[in-house]
Amino acid sequence: MNETVICAVGNVATQPVFRELASGASARFRLAVTSRYWDREKNTWTDGHTNFFTVWANRQLATNAAASLSVGDPVVVQGRLKVRSDVREGQSWTSADIDALAIGHDLARGTSAFRRASRPEAGTAGTPSQPEPSWETPPPADADAQQRPEPATVT
Repeated sequence: MNETVICAVGNVATQPVFRELASGASARFRLAVTSRYWDREKNTWTDGHTNFFTVWANRQLATNAAASLSVGDPVVVQGRLKVRSDVREGQSWTSADIDALAIGHDLARGTSAFRRASRPEAGTAGTPSQPEPSWETPPPADADAQQRPEPATVT
């Protein structure tokens, strides 16, 4: 099926609202996406129009988003765009929602510290946890020998 998948870069506009439902965890927050352009007359960058999206996250993404995001955080959201229109009480409205597939902090605008989400305990669903590999490059073998002191000999 054809779906419109978008990537939106903006700021978290509302504190994420987390709910534990019968179908699993769900979270939502508003995302503000403001265009910027170079104003030649003022010789400066200027904010353009701001679009607001309601971002919906489910399952583990919802849990992690609720624990990680705060108002004002710069984020990148990838997901399926859903545009809905309706008429209520004589008023027509349109909403643009993003059913999130991935959410992350925008590292072009700051730093972030990643913490792996806890996994289910051993014996439950999922794979057993494995230790993280060591990504450090070991020192050369001869450099290691030069740094170690000689063992003392006892006579």
